[in-house]
Amino acid sequence: MNGNGNKSVKIGVYVCHCGTNIAGKVDVKALAESAAGLPGVVVSREYKYMCSDPGQDLIVKDTKQFGLNRIVVASCSPHLHELTFRKTTANAGENPYLFHLVNIREHVSWVSDDPAAATEKAKALVKAAVARVFWHQELQPRRVPVNPSVLIVGGGIAGIHAALTLASAGKPVYLVERKPSIGGHMAQFDKTFPTLDCAACILTPKMTSVKQQPNIHLMTLAEVSEVSGFVGNFKVKVKRYPRYIDEAKCVGCGECIEMCVYKEGKYPNDFDLGLGKRKPIYMPFPQAVPPVPLIDPATCIEFKSHKCPKGCVEVCGDRDAIDFSQTVKEVELEVGTIIMATGFKTFEPRRLPQYGYGKFPNVYTSLEVERLVNASGPTLGQVVLRDGRRPEAIGILHCIGSRDENTNRYCSRVCCMYSLKLAHLLKEKTGAHVYNFYIDMRTPGKGFEEFYKRVLEDGVSFIRGKVAGVTTWAQSPAEEGKLILRVEDTLLGVVRRIPVDMVVLSVAMEAQADAENVRRLFNLGCSAEGWFLERHPKLAPVDTFTDGIFLAGCCQGPKDIPDTVAQAGAAAAQSMSLIDKGYVEMEPNTAWIEEELCSGCHVCVAMCPYTAIHFDADKKVAVLNEALCKGCGTCVAACPSGAAQQNLFRDEQLFAEVEGVLV
Repeated sequence: MNGNGNKSVKIGVYVCHCGTNIAGKVDVKALAESAAGLPGVVVSREYKYMCSDPGQDLIVKDTKQFGLNRIVVASCSPHLHELTFRKTTANAGENPYLFHLVNIREHVSWVSDDPAAATEKAKALVKAAVARVFWHQELQPRRVPVNPSVLIVGGGIAGIHAALTLASAGKPVYLVERKPSIGGHMAQFDKTFPTLDCAACILTPKMTSVKQQPNIHLMTLAEVSEVSGFVGNFKVKVKRYPRYIDEAKCVGCGECIEMCVYKEGKYPNDFDLGLGKRKPIYMPFPQAVPPVPLIDPATCIEFKSHKCPKGCVEVCGDRDAIDFSQTVKEVELEVGTIIMATGFKTFEPRRLPQYGYGKFPNVYTSLEVERLVNASGPTLGQVVLRDGRRPEAIGILHCIGSRDENTNRYCSRVCCMYSLKLAHLLKEKTGAHVYNFYIDMRTPGKGFEEFYKRVLEDGVSFIRGKVAGVTTWAQSPAEEGKLILRVEDTLLGVVRRIPVDMVVLSVAMEAQADAENVRRLFNLGCSAEGWFLERHPKLAPVDTFTDGIFLAGCCQGPKDIPDTVAQAGAAAAQSMSLIDKGYVEMEPNTAWIEEELCSGCHVCVAMCPYTAIHFDADKKVAVLNEALCKGCGTCVAACPSGAAQQNLFRDEQLFAEVEGVLV
């Protein structure tokens, strides 16, 4: 009998070669032979690939033949195959939590140079696992029902596609967007590469579908302020900021804009990145969804002095859609899953003053040029410089804020292609001589290389070299009044000075400025650059380490529109699979608190990252909510009285494991 009063323990040990990943450093045969002599071990085997069907069948067969009631597999990371072997143990007729996985690939083979030392270390870890698994108990996962509603945070193309996918399948969707309209950055583009399709022609029908889809509840000018709960049962608070126009009453006629006391636009339009002007009451852009204007209280006379004649109110008439009394409201939602589609921001080129952005008026960012060439932009598609001239020579500088030790080391993936697209559009609209300054030309997608060759045939000049700086210091009459680009042409091996009228900075994609705050709000992982972390870069690219929360689009990393849409569809599918199943199984490795030992010190309450513990003032003890507990063990490690314990990490299991390594 073991220490838990169960039947005699019979342990099976299985060592995986993992091809040469493990067997290349660890003597797997010697390891299996060593394990065979450990107490309680009935059978010990080594096999080329334990995770394969024959490997799993071997465990099932041995369990039935030898009456095994404990299984130890020495192979790779639990992140990859712990679930695999738990299912195998269950298929053999035993409780899956009577299994333990020893990681001798990442923890031994891949970090060892000496085969003999690696083998000895592997022997010690297997010995520890055998000692530990002796104390394992039968556990049962808990089933929690899943709320069928989905929250999608972000209304760019990723959020739109995910919302429409889920809504078409009959799932209730809450789409939350912080700006006045959905559409994201894609709504600002003129054309999309490499096909030069009209961005609005592609996007607008999907935006309209969001408004018309009865299963989608759209909330613009809104932000998530609080998230609690767990997979299947999240509780979310959303702050909705006032538009000062009632969306239910407004018909989008635009007459209120016409009747504003300001006859012309006076204030910078954010959608046009300040290149165009707007009134205090305005529509973000013509195709905005919802098609409802909004009032900016910072510029509206009624808010500043209460002396506005309010022509907007008069023309609205009986509809009575304008409401200056609106305030911030908080809405509480209950959802089962969450999709993060918060997108990206563009690199601020003022961080690299050598390129003259903000100093020289005719230096633009790539996104500003998107608005200039757009027929619905501030110049109605006419490329006119700030000084009123039409450019005769244009320089496009790649990798501004990308592939740079001083800013971002990563490649933003889209800059080469959108630079080629802008080169084509600028040459088409102006007839100017266009120069592209690049480090390396990266065109790996479908139709990308063909588009590159097309731009070459357009007569665009390509200079391989990173521009050192932009200046107006002329050395010859030909350079007077020009922007001078100084660059080393690495193909010719010479330093060149190239005068142009207009400079376009192909800026990098960066994580949103508030990504750190959002990460904490939703309990997500984050890379050093600020991108939200996926559970696994290859096997779980849309899952996160917080169950029930998925990633879509550029919040996870730089990508183009097709990849964004594909990931949004994958996130929607993952969310749908949880909803359609109807329940989620919660791991039983949760903590619990023995009330007799609890001293009421509150240490665990403050330490719990999932707010799963609260203090019962009547009993004067800490109480744990198993539904919220994620089994991180923080409370167990912090508890000074030993009242907090955790399944699969009980004291006797851990002590036995440590003793197995040391003795």
